[in-house]
Amino acid sequence: MTDDEKKNTRNPEGVIVLGVYMHCQGCADKIVKHLCGFDGVEQIETDMKAHRVTVKGKNADPKKVVDRLRNKTEKHILLISPIVKAEEEKKEEKKEEPKIFEVVLKIYMHCEGCAEDIKCRIHKMQGVHTVDTDMKNSQVTVKGTFEPKKLVEYICRKADKHAWIVKQTPPEKKEDEEDKEKEGETFNPCDYYQICPAGLVYAPQLFSDENPNACSVM
Repeated sequence: MTDDEKKNTRNPEGVIVLGVYMHCQGCADKIVKHLCGFDGVEQIETDMKAHRVTVKGKNADPKKVVDRLRNKTEKHILLISPIVKAEEEKKEEKKEEPKIFEVVLKIYMHCEGCAEDIKCRIHKMQGVHTVDTDMKNSQVTVKGTFEPKKLVEYICRKADKHAWIVKQTPPEKKEDEEDKEKEGETFNPCDYYQICPAGLVYAPQLFSDENPNACSVM
């Protein structure tokens, strides 16, 4: 079997459909730039509204196209079609499927532009699949194969926003929390904001001896 025949077996219709988050025309143009002239690629079509990219080319290899975009854009790239054959999947090393989390975060958003900026920055994190913002309730729902606590740290670092977890599916195991307490982890400001929102003081601190504003009896 020739190399061309092998490629046609992987992509018999000569059409590759990818799921890629694009928030502006600049994103779409970059994707076209990265794929233009790539091995086997003949035509590229972008649909920002549906967040889909269609790549046409009889000799285009779906796996190579996906790897190319992942390396160049650092975004989550979903191969919608063609479906990889079971025979090819068996040849690859068997790996544990990453656990998919759905996390609801509390993040203050003062306008639509702020919400869109947060959405765009979170999408850049490896493993993030979908991001939905609810500006009215100051909540952001994120779904993907990431670690929830690392997501909070990422937002704190990259978006310069305080975020804390309101709900997590599947829920975090209590055993993990106990192990971390025993290890005595170092203080992380991002972890603090998961417990106490910005601008509020945790109740026991109000009556601490170290609090200059604490009540005193004369």
